[in-house]
Amino acid sequence: METVTIRGEGITLDLLLWRIHGVRGQDLVEAALELNPGVADAGPVLALGTVVRIPPLPAQTRPEQPLITLFG
Repeated sequence: METVTIRGEGITLDLLLWRIHGVRGQDLVEAALELNPGVADAGPVLALGTVVRIPPLPAQTRPEQPLITLFG
């Protein structure tokens, strides 16, 4: 599990997760709130110096698609 200290202004939890994990990070806001009690009470913008524990990405759950090839 990764820990990040907020060093910039205007950083929200969902923006932080997006910057770390990309698009898939948007689904992790609830998990991050569980790992960081009290963060939601501080407001939408994380204060400078706030330490945030970042949840790992869950395993991919989409089914594999069959490979289609033009050559056989």
